[in-house]
Amino acid sequence: MEVALIIFALMVLFTFLGLGVYATVKVVGAAKRGVDRTLTQARRTVEDTTLKAKSLGQVGVPGALAQLRLDLRTSLRATQQALHDGAKADASLKESIALFERLSAHGRELDDELKRLEQDPDRRRIADRLPDLRERTAKITQAADSLRWAARDRARRFAEDDLSVLAAQIEVESGALRDWSRGSVDDLTAAAAAWDAAQGQAETQKQTQGQGQAQGHTQPRPAALNPAAPSTPYPWEKARRPESTT
Repeated sequence: MEVALIIFALMVLFTFLGLGVYATVKVVGAAKRGVDRTLTQARRTVEDTTLKAKSLGQVGVPGALAQLRLDLRTSLRATQQALHDGAKADASLKESIALFERLSAHGRELDDELKRLEQDPDRRRIADRLPDLRERTAKITQAADSLRWAARDRARRFAEDDLSVLAAQIEVESGALRDWSRGSVDDLTAAAAAWDAAQGQAETQKQTQGQGQAQGHTQPRPAALNPAAPSTPYPWEKARRPESTT
């Protein structure tokens, strides 16, 4: 018996230890993912700020490359955010997200190429390639913009349709409430008038019965049993002298 209890206690102990290790791993993983997201966001912010500064502060090939990268990244990021937000309420956007992932792969490839060209010292050769780079960037950004605005138009159309249906339902309900309100007011007014009339009639009957009972039970008392109380003299009146018995 003691051996069985010891084995059971060890099993419980190992189970709790396993659960503790699992929870620790989950917490550490979640914390690591949070740190990674924070670092990624910070790195993107720094890169975007650098590209904006280059596009505004530099002329020629460096400024053109920076502007192309900035346009590309801004369009793709906005489209990704719009599609993922819309997919939460509209499952049909999952196919659009799949198309965007393919487009995003071309965008990452182009961004890496532009980033390498920023470090290339042969500015003349890069200048010759700028028209092709602009065309590729325009194709990607136009496709991303088309997906983004299509998703927004779809969400707006659904919202308008839902609003129209809701407005029609509210009109029907409002009409029913107005009919119900008039009937209820009439019913309540009639009920209140009937109640007041019944209360007044009951009060009248009660007063009549009370007066009858008072007249039946109240009778004058004999004079001998109800002598007149001596009148209290006023302060200015003289006291009467007792009459002489002689």
